[in-house]
Amino acid sequence: MADQYSTNEEKILRDSNTKEIDLINRDPKQINEDVVKVDFEDVIAEPDGTHSLDGVWKASYTTFTVSKYWCYRILSAIFGIPVSLLWGFLFACISFCHIWAVMPCIKSYLIETQCLSRIYSLCIQTFCDPLFEALGKIFGGIRVALRKEV
Repeated sequence: MADQYSTNEEKILRDSNTKEIDLINRDPKQINEDVVKVDFEDVIAEPDGTHSLDGVWKASYTTFTVSKYWCYRILSAIFGIPVSLLWGFLFACISFCHIWAVMPCIKSYLIETQCLSRIYSLCIQTFCDPLFEALGKIFGGIRVALRKEV
């Protein structure tokens, strides 16, 4: 039984660290849908009456598209791994601080405020409840009659 538990635990640990990566859909949550999806037509446009030569327009389109493609590929090849290392380190630090500093502080605060909450509730029940109950009985007997005089 212990061997089966150990095997299942190892499998869960291995599965969480070796997640399959989708090489086709690289933005499954579409976080960059509106931001970096820039095509030639989004950047360069010639209004009616102001057109360049057709050859220049086609060459410009090809130059823009190919240079954007290869520039991104080269930059991601050079800086992709170091930048992902930095982002991984940053999010690891944020997770560490959240787990080991933020949540214990919040729990400590909630424990302390629970004690203060009981004291506050006791004070309200002791002083304010009788006062407002007495005021309710005093002013509860007041009757207001409205008459319309013509």
